Amino acid sequence: MGITVLVTINIKCDTLNYGTVEHVTYVILLGLTQNPKEQRVLFAMFLLFYILTMVGNMLIVLTVVVSKTLDSPVYFFLASLSLMDVLYSSSISPRLISDLFFEENTISFKSCMTQLFTEHFFGGSEIFLLLVMAYDCYAAICKPLHYLVIMRQRVCVMLFVASWVGGFLQSVRQLSTIYGLPFCGPNVIDHFMCDMYPLLKLICTDTYVIGILVAANGGLICTIVFLLLLISYGVILHSLKNFSQEERWKALQTCGSHITVVVFFFVACIFMYVRPAETFPIDKSLSVFYTVITPMLNPLIYTLRNSEMTSAMKKLWRKKVISTNKVQIYSFARGYPVFPTQ
Repeated sequence: MGITVLVTINIKCDTLNYGTVEHVTYVILLGLTQNPKEQRVLFAMFLLFYILTMVGNMLIVLTVVVSKTLDSPVYFFLASLSLMDVLYSSSISPRLISDLFFEENTISFKSCMTQLFTEHFFGGSEIFLLLVMAYDCYAAICKPLHYLVIMRQRVCVMLFVASWVGGFLQSVRQLSTIYGLPFCGPNVIDHFMCDMYPLLKLICTDTYVIGILVAANGGLICTIVFLLLLISYGVILHSLKNFSQEERWKALQTCGSHITVVVFFFVACIFMYVRPAETFPIDKSLSVFYTVITPMLNPLIYTLRNSEMTSAMKKLWRKKVISTNKVQIYSFARGYPVFPTQ
């Protein structure tokens, strides 16, 4: 019986290589848990996380756009990072929340490939944007007299666009590595999203070379960018010895936030991709951390350690409250009904 099964599987995979067997049309995601009670708890938790991510990051974007005091390049890139966090989280969280609520764990193969592309697109763009932010931090601290010349508006926009282009090319390379290969199944992935290494288990050919290509594309980029970031922040911190105490503290506030975000993002990224093409039980927890938790924490990290951002947010809130009160008083004076604002 065992020999018969082995022969059948080999014939199926060989036949699929010649294109006579149907391609996998849908994928079953086992998710984070199969327990209905735990799914309901996780649904409420991840829904809250997603709402906080959207509100926190969009508040930063709105504050930077509206506030006239936050017109420096550092806040332009901070708003860009928040926008990327919104898009990156939205490529993962809504599907995860929906699956937990409806207990639906199937996804079409095309949707799986689309999710794979978008998550690597926005994640890769964020990697390159963090590198751009490190350069901006270096220019602001080490070249203060030439900062506005180095980081003029045109340069900032070009660097922002370059980070998107870099993320797009990285995502295309990742997707082209596996797209078109024979996916003969079984079409079950022990994960809550479509990612590279879990998808390799669905391929019925030798994936050794493919695994190396995936690690070289994703893992090598993460490692190189992380090392560049560590070197750049090391140079920045070394230059602070020539600054006054007040200037040193202000620089540490800015760079400290950047370093915290970099460590959170890249440690998980390097562990996930700088390794052989294998999956481990901890992978799902790490994926939750850098796709759900990190985008939610970024607004807290940047606002709590940045007095200018906190002050601008307070002014924006007071302006909103004062404007609302004026509208209500005017409506009451004219005899119009006043409804509570949503």
